Amino acid sequence: MPQLLKWPVPALLVWGGVWVLYLSASGHVSDVWAMAVATAVGMALSVIGNTRARQWALALGFPVSLWLSGSATLPAWAWLLPLALALLVYPVHAWRDAPIFPTPLHALRELPGVAPLPSQALILDAGCGLGDGLRALRRVYPQARFSGIEFSWPLRLMAAVRCPWARIWHGDIWQEDWSGYDLVYLFQRPETMPRAVAKAQEMKPGAWLVSLEFEATALSPTAVVQASANRPVWLYQVPFKPATHHPREALCR
Repeated sequence: MPQLLKWPVPALLVWGGVWVLYLSASGHVSDVWAMAVATAVGMALSVIGNTRARQWALALGFPVSLWLSGSATLPAWAWLLPLALALLVYPVHAWRDAPIFPTPLHALRELPGVAPLPSQALILDAGCGLGDGLRALRRVYPQARFSGIEFSWPLRLMAAVRCPWARIWHGDIWQEDWSGYDLVYLFQRPETMPRAVAKAQEMKPGAWLVSLEFEATALSPTAVVQASANRPVWLYQVPFKPATHHPREALCR
């Protein structure tokens, strides 16, 4: 993020923007509709936050400030709208999986050197969010075919707009069949990696499981490359090897 857009500048821009939208809309529609539209825009923009706490701050900053200001006359039920919209963008079902952290565009630049793929290889971004992982993967595997799965409907729609060359659908990454893919990319969190390892057992021989930042500790990595300083990318090729005590420095390139 550019220096001028470091936190809390994005929050101030989002909150200020939705307040302008609310004040403009309230002159033409009811306060309830004006709040709903402004809150929805704030929710959509909240995905730029790089932590879950910042996403919630961006999403709920406007309705909370509206409530504190007392400047709107709203029925009691209207205050449930921000919560309903937040649950639409961030479904409870997905909370136990990865928060929305975008994959840096150049984070996967070293993958082809250790995990070469044939032309028209099938790649899945499991939990594609806004499509940043798909865009990073396309930079390094331009001849591949890309798929993305995302449990949040709004994020899935925005990813489809950003990545029209990929097949993106709404669904549960743990229910999707991974067996047909040549590479499955993950940016999860440590708590979900054991589940990812169990799911990856259905992948075909020669396929790759790639995890940004978080290690599958039950497996011995085939290779480890660096997305940036102190930010590893872990690669595991089928057939997987059980973890052994290995000097991590020897694996990093």
